[in-house]
Amino acid sequence: MSGAVNVASQDLFVAGAGGAHTWRIPSLLRAANGDVLAFCEARRDHAGDSGQIDVVLRRSRDDGLSWGAIETVLAQPGMTCGNNCPVLERRTGRIVLTYCCNRSDGDEGAIRRGEAPRTVHVVTSDDHGASWSPPRAITAAVKKRSWNWYGTGPGHGVQLADGRLVIPCYHNVAARGDGGSQHAHLILSDDGGETWAIGALVSLPSGESCAVQGNDGALYLNARSRKDVGCRVGARSCDGGASFRDEWYHDELPEPARYAGGCEGSLLAYDEETLLFSNPIGADEERCRLTLRASHDDGRSWNQGLVLCPGISAYSDLLRGADGSVLCLYERGERGAYSQALTLARIAPSDLPLTAPSTQG
Repeated sequence: MSGAVNVASQDLFVAGAGGAHTWRIPSLLRAANGDVLAFCEARRDHAGDSGQIDVVLRRSRDDGLSWGAIETVLAQPGMTCGNNCPVLERRTGRIVLTYCCNRSDGDEGAIRRGEAPRTVHVVTSDDHGASWSPPRAITAAVKKRSWNWYGTGPGHGVQLADGRLVIPCYHNVAARGDGGSQHAHLILSDDGGETWAIGALVSLPSGESCAVQGNDGALYLNARSRKDVGCRVGARSCDGGASFRDEWYHDELPEPARYAGGCEGSLLAYDEETLLFSNPIGADEERCRLTLRASHDDGRSWNQGLVLCPGISAYSDLLRGADGSVLCLYERGERGAYSQALTLARIAPSDLPLTAPSTQG
């Protein structure tokens, strides 16, 4: 693996500032007017997954060079709102933002055991994220009765060439009151986000996932797996996300060892030949060494890539810049992966690992 590269970076959300204890769960989206939107969770009470959590954004009108003030997208008193996963409906310019919600005093363990509710919602914007529609629940359409915990994305969704919106998700099925098994799945909309349905499910153990339409037209999904697996899961759909034809373990994509199920990652269709993927490859005890890799065969194999952040780092999301650079918004810290900031890195085209040979997984 190549060493870390020198990339331009700036902190967009700094822990303890702006009315939040911690900022987590980055998402990047380019609006129809060209603005770059950086979404995240504002964790008001503490760094954990419960408590008062709002969804916010910052806006850049110059392709990520400078940024406006923090804008609130979702804030519901007494509620945890998160797992922000936006997608642009290119035909109309509408931004469709899916997310999940539960009581702020709720416990993830209780939700996983089926003892507390967690619901799925969508909001939309027809003015490039300046204002948002009232939340609309889609739980009944996208969550089976046997599913307890549920997560949309996080990161960003994808619109296929035929206009279908695809949001990568994950869920757990409890057994005898324990945490149960966990699997990634897709939800689909063929009418611009008005109605939704459950699509393909991954049978291998899997969690938070990301998806992209490859140059071969197939939909490729990449997901976290269990701690005992130690690497990512891949799946491919040739029917627009209705079913998965192939599933496999990505032996060449390691996961951080300390965490059950590794860490979230992000996919980007960079050009007609290349997919990019970011995730922390980890060490014995921590999420760290955020790495950017390239695939030249639609996600079947990945090269060794380059290290974007050699230190403690976690969740990330990718977006192509107007000049061919890549923007990566990621979590970093010193005491832990979320203790410091959400940082935006800009990787110049000349520094991208686009021509490095792939290593078959």
